[in-house]
Amino acid sequence: MIYHSSRDVTVEISAAEAIVKGLAGDGGLFVPEAIPRLSLDEIVALGDMSYSDRAANIIGLYLTDFRQNELKECTQKAYNREKFETESIAPIYKLNEQTYILELWHGPTCAFKDMALQLLPHLLTASLEKTGTDKTIAILVATSGDTGKAALSGFADVPGTKIFVFFPTGGTSEIQRLQMQTQEGGNVGVSAIEGNFDDAQSGVKKIFSDSEFKSELSARGIELSSANSINWGRLVPQIVYYVSTYAELVKNKEITCGDEINICVPTGNFGNILAAYYAKEMGVPIKKLICASNSNNVLTEFIRTGVYNKNRTFVTTNSPSMDILISSNLERLLYHMSDGDSELVASLMRSLNEDGVYEVPDKIKAKLSEIFYAAYCDDKFTLRTISDIERNYSYVMDTHTAVAQNVYEQYLAQTHDSTKTVIASTASPFKFAGSVVSAIEGEDAVAGKDEFELIGILSGIAEEKPPKALSELQDKEIRFPDVCAKDDMKAVVDKFLQ
Repeated sequence: MIYHSSRDVTVEISAAEAIVKGLAGDGGLFVPEAIPRLSLDEIVALGDMSYSDRAANIIGLYLTDFRQNELKECTQKAYNREKFETESIAPIYKLNEQTYILELWHGPTCAFKDMALQLLPHLLTASLEKTGTDKTIAILVATSGDTGKAALSGFADVPGTKIFVFFPTGGTSEIQRLQMQTQEGGNVGVSAIEGNFDDAQSGVKKIFSDSEFKSELSARGIELSSANSINWGRLVPQIVYYVSTYAELVKNKEITCGDEINICVPTGNFGNILAAYYAKEMGVPIKKLICASNSNNVLTEFIRTGVYNKNRTFVTTNSPSMDILISSNLERLLYHMSDGDSELVASLMRSLNEDGVYEVPDKIKAKLSEIFYAAYCDDKFTLRTISDIERNYSYVMDTHTAVAQNVYEQYLAQTHDSTKTVIASTASPFKFAGSVVSAIEGEDAVAGKDEFELIGILSGIAEEKPPKALSELQDKEIRFPDVCAKDDMKAVVDKFLQ
């Protein structure tokens, strides 16, 4: 399968090249020339396979320059009991007769990003062999919390790679910060930046578009790439868990083959719900994609109005992984919904860059309203939702999943739609113990407690042990305490790559 730039359809490269490059030279995102289709029988047949085999089969439809045995080797290395706490990899919890929680956080960093970032290093290594690249691949990452740690964990000590992560100081949970700053590995680097996630993301994109700097690095035998969801090799594994979920629900007789389901996703960058869109376009019977935002509700407004406007106050919330105003993966959706009109996409992205706002044509607005529902949830209702769910179902969810749960409840109240719905749960509640404990036990329960005391309290509430990867952080050395100005990011990267 050929891949184009979302901003120039004349760009044509292989899947392996798209994974190595990460971002197109014109700043566009790589998109497949077509979205492959699966019959219902083919989807249901996946239910009898292991998760790693499901992944190899689905990803193989997109990465056609990979042999099936190559992909199976990659997926088996990524999805196994050494890396994930459960055999099923992505277990489905039945909350009630209508609602299912897809738990995507049983990997080594306790966040959904593991579903992609445990696989990406293996795909990248295989892609380097295919493209004949002999350069060191330098992975640059901007993170609002989870991507950074998941990428660091996936790429630590992978031969032929280096990885550097930027995160906004004060813009992550305490656990997320510790996970990054204590990361082990000889090829890793981390720095906080003075600014928010959008500043970090813009800084990384600026480095990628600096042709002079890239030439200098190339002369030193270094090529830049990305582990953010702008990289197709990061996004395509996310499609797997939505297709897999449908097969699993049929297998467990929760639905009948052909029944529609809704998918509700908490997102700021749009990548996680975009993967569900691809699953729908592949043939999974998805009725509605429900996009859940926190108070940074730029996506909610876009889906409702067709106007994307980043010119607004950035809000720091108790769901920090969603604190994003520039949703880079939305560009891929615009490409597909415009039937591959790369000139339109390039024009919209110019408007976003120059004016901070764009408006899509009426044709795309109609498609958005047909496929998507969108709403948002603020901090107060996030905490209230955590409390309600724990009280009514004895189930403890993190802040991001609570945003999705609340938005789904808004959807139900407005539509009375009885379609069974899957909520993507994106992080372990133990990563946000302070917020979760305060929601359930009140603010007095968290006063004067450090993060690890709060994890202990939450362990008692949930009646389960906290993930080992989190409880062990207490004894780990801080390796990367640095904070840099956002204008100094290139210099920091340059020094790291010396």
